[in-house]
Amino acid sequence: MEVVVSAPGKVLITGGYLVLDRPNSGIVLSTTARFYAIVRPIYDEIKPDSWAWGWTDVKVTSPQLSREASYKLSLKKCTLQCTSSRESTNPFVEQAVQYCVAACKVVITEKDKKDAFDKLLLQGLHITILGSNDFYSYRSQIEERGLPLTPEALTSLPPFSSITFNTGDVHSGPKPEVAKTGLGSSAAMTTSVVASLLHYLGAVSIPFPGNMYSENGNGINNSLDLVHAIAQSAHCIAQGKIGSGFDVSSAVYGSQKYVRFTPQVLSSTQDSSWKKLPEIVSDVLKQRWDHENKPFSLPPLLTLLLGEPGTGGSSTPSMVGSVRKWQNSDPTNSQEIWQKLADSNLLLESHLKNLNKYSHDHYDSYKNVITACSRLPWNKWVEMVSDQIGEMVVKSLLSTREAFLQIRYFLREMGKAAGVPIEPESQTQILDLTVEMEGVLFAGVPGAGGFDAVFAVILGDANHNPVISAWSSRGVLPLLVGEDPLGVRLENGDPRARDVSSAISTITIS
Repeated sequence: MEVVVSAPGKVLITGGYLVLDRPNSGIVLSTTARFYAIVRPIYDEIKPDSWAWGWTDVKVTSPQLSREASYKLSLKKCTLQCTSSRESTNPFVEQAVQYCVAACKVVITEKDKKDAFDKLLLQGLHITILGSNDFYSYRSQIEERGLPLTPEALTSLPPFSSITFNTGDVHSGPKPEVAKTGLGSSAAMTTSVVASLLHYLGAVSIPFPGNMYSENGNGINNSLDLVHAIAQSAHCIAQGKIGSGFDVSSAVYGSQKYVRFTPQVLSSTQDSSWKKLPEIVSDVLKQRWDHENKPFSLPPLLTLLLGEPGTGGSSTPSMVGSVRKWQNSDPTNSQEIWQKLADSNLLLESHLKNLNKYSHDHYDSYKNVITACSRLPWNKWVEMVSDQIGEMVVKSLLSTREAFLQIRYFLREMGKAAGVPIEPESQTQILDLTVEMEGVLFAGVPGAGGFDAVFAVILGDANHNPVISAWSSRGVLPLLVGEDPLGVRLENGDPRARDVSSAISTITIS
């Protein structure tokens, strides 16, 4: 038996910093970049005396990092004890395993399912973790090979390539161990491990993509809600703080408008010295999870582009800390900027909703306008109006563009006041150039900003858009990632086998 589950990365296009506090919302798009967790037994059979054992084996393999960690799992306490080098361990995976096993003990109550769960544990758990190349920076490999900074160069890399390790410092402190592109790798990885384990052990039923809406709706929702609660718990414990949770939420549910949960729902995970893990998980599951995750994806025929500037990334926690310090030291000015930014975010959301509505009610007219405007800069779009519907679509496009320019302005003001590079000058130059190009609706820095990445939302597809070549010529590596509104999902098998078979199928025999 083998279970493969994937979870997507994210791009927060609005709500940076504000999403930390209720009731502010953020629009977070899930992406085509996905983490895969493969769970299989270590042993095909269990020994007759194994039912009396107090421990079972767990093995975690990360091929891209050339790492393998081995553990003993206490069947009573649901805790892991590492039996290999600590250098090969990952705290997010460790917490995911512990919380999943504890959750199964809480939610699996039927005797047949409990017996099956116990047997699966005694066979051991072998977890293999794979991340799409898009999560990691392969810029140095491309440059070493003398290739141009183009999507084609990224395509030439094998799927699930070995990962580059960072050296030196970045703009806001020490670099992370691995060079990343800011797509929420830890949240996607944690979610994929949690979902695969809960499915494998019989606590939830994760659907295949085609069955997302054809199977029992309540059953799917309950499964996703359990995955979400456990993934948030494990992720927060591993990172040592209760974050906003938008990255985990999008990994579970897909593209959405997100409002964070009240941090107190995870209070039992923070003060847990005297409780056993199943008790803690039981407390977490009894809480009223008050987050909001309304589906919200880009309107049809709009495309998300992402680029890696190549400056190695920023330290989000330190930037958030600086913004918090500024808020405390200058409450009046900070609240004014905070509110204006929140208003601009809501305005952008409203205009995107209008575009979604026009595409639904008047698709042909909407498509004609998007297609025509995709070939022109924004100041020529009004010339494409030929009827009332077209006029409304163009008006919404221009209003969307203006709202995002306001968002960028207030983020820069916040950065200046807090002394952090939310939109660094190097990014501003690229973004200002980008938004004047043909077919570009808006462009910005995702999430908390900094040097990690830039993004653009364009009209139509990327094939004939000038952004990619312009970014490449200015040292920004255009990534292969786009929006995929689906969240966590069951896969048909090991993605490495799928990539090999698809590569073989493209070979022409002459």
